[in-house]
Amino acid sequence: MPADSPSSRPAAPGRRAVLGAAAAASALAALPGPAAAAPARRGKPRALPGGGDLGPNVLVFDPSTPDIQGRLDEVFRRQESAQFGTGRYQLLFKPGSYHGLNAQIGFYTSISGLGLSPDDTTIHGDITVDAGWFGGNATQNFWRSAENLAVVPVSGTNRWAVSQAAPFRRMHVRGNLNLAPSGYGWSSGGYIADSRIDGQVQPYSQQQWYTRDSAIGGWLNGVWNMVFSGVEGAPAQGFPNPPYTTLDTTPVSREKPFLYLSGDEYRVFLPEKRTDARGVTWGNGTPRGTSLPLSRFYVARPGVRAATLNQALAQGLHLLLTPGIYHLDQPVRVERPNTVVLGLGYATLIPDNGVTALRVADVGGVRLAGFLVDAGPVNSPTLLEIGPRGASRDHSANPTTVQDVFVRIGGAGPGKATTSMVVNSRHTIVDHTWVWRADHGDGVGWETNRADYGVVVNGHDVLATGLFVEHFNKYDVQWFGERGRTIFFQNEKAYDAPNQAAIQNGAIKGYAAYRVGQNVTSHEGWGLGSYCYYNVDPTIVQHHGFSAPNRPGVRFHDLLVVSLGGNGQYECVINDTGSPTSGTSTVPSTLVSYP
Repeated sequence: MPADSPSSRPAAPGRRAVLGAAAAASALAALPGPAAAAPARRGKPRALPGGGDLGPNVLVFDPSTPDIQGRLDEVFRRQESAQFGTGRYQLLFKPGSYHGLNAQIGFYTSISGLGLSPDDTTIHGDITVDAGWFGGNATQNFWRSAENLAVVPVSGTNRWAVSQAAPFRRMHVRGNLNLAPSGYGWSSGGYIADSRIDGQVQPYSQQQWYTRDSAIGGWLNGVWNMVFSGVEGAPAQGFPNPPYTTLDTTPVSREKPFLYLSGDEYRVFLPEKRTDARGVTWGNGTPRGTSLPLSRFYVARPGVRAATLNQALAQGLHLLLTPGIYHLDQPVRVERPNTVVLGLGYATLIPDNGVTALRVADVGGVRLAGFLVDAGPVNSPTLLEIGPRGASRDHSANPTTVQDVFVRIGGAGPGKATTSMVVNSRHTIVDHTWVWRADHGDGVGWETNRADYGVVVNGHDVLATGLFVEHFNKYDVQWFGERGRTIFFQNEKAYDAPNQAAIQNGAIKGYAAYRVGQNVTSHEGWGLGSYCYYNVDPTIVQHHGFSAPNRPGVRFHDLLVVSLGGNGQYECVINDTGSPTSGTSTVPSTLVSYP
């Protein structure tokens, strides 16, 4: 039956059961697989052209396309259980009305409309994520997305049962939105932005969720941590009972770039920055912003060399990464202001030989969006760097945004990285990321996919909206910049610590999930949660989930820590404050404010 409180949910024997890489369905000629590597050029490189074909794994439909449902079903058959497979797909729908479709969305599949407004492209049917492939448990429904579409669900309710790295952006649901799998099995949090849900959002078993700059007709329930900023129709502040954290506005936001059609021409729309944002950007017609023709982009195919990507960037081209796997033997270097790097269909960057996958100079207006960084088997000191060490320029008028950029260490095979994401540039907005040291899949073990630190923020005035960081060997988040703000944080400590000694942090039991540096004088966070599930040694004790200097300028609102089924316990919530967790009942220990 539906669960609307932690006590009504059975204790999980393991929130995410170990799952090996699932084999994709056999390929059919009707749908090509990942593109083959392009041969390397010899001699002096010529100027690279902009624009071009989007490649075989971008499927474009219009209302007259025959057998749309059959093609959608075949992609889903390939991707439904291919959690660590190599298939990557982007489904694009031209403006118009589509009838009788059920687009089931599996791993590494993105579905998007090609209008300027979601209402330009209407699906009379469903865009569905469920969890039949995993026995009704949705806690591993990762790496998929829906954007820029209107949906008129057949039953009046659309099902989107996802967990991390599965954004729902610029969507208009003309009905209800159910966030739980059929049967109301476990599900573990997600993200909605710039969307309108005419009916009710129904989380049921969702443990946590973040909704930003949207409009909803109602919200049914909460389990642990439901956070809203800039949402018309959001429930009133009530944490911890009901567990709602509600901010009237989002301090700063700039929506994700998106591909659209202007006549027969592909363009990329760049929404403008908003301050004190509330509601959708597209409610009164054409959204505000600028656009670029596809001819201004180097349209990259899997197999292209990093040197070619860097040549394109040096020429002043932007990057459009078509679906597939990109191996990098040197960092991709973004050195010009206002550069766009946009991925389609979960394009995936893998750094080889311990290099950093992508580095951004201390320039303004860069937009990174829609791709996955997968650590390689040789340890990388960092995987993603936003600004060089010591970056100090003021980018308040034109910040860099990092949106739906996800990082993974292990799972698809052994991967290692000392630090996953470093943010050095001031005023950066990190808007929805999942930085994940794998707890299941291939290449997983305390030292096998070693990754000490998830996200490190050195830059001042950085804002994180929707920060998901999990399972690192030491600190998941460390924040050293001044005036940092986080709205919604979801964390699990590493499952696989072998014993208490392995996580001992000097005199402190365990490393905090979210640490604010002792020299920081100003910091604020809203709606932050950390969970432990020490399944190798359930006797491990974690002193606290959060660590911060105790001074008036460092403030937290609505914190919680949870022991999942009693596998490990927390002694405090933040520093030495907050009640300990206890027993096996999976009930959060909460703190409304600190200090």
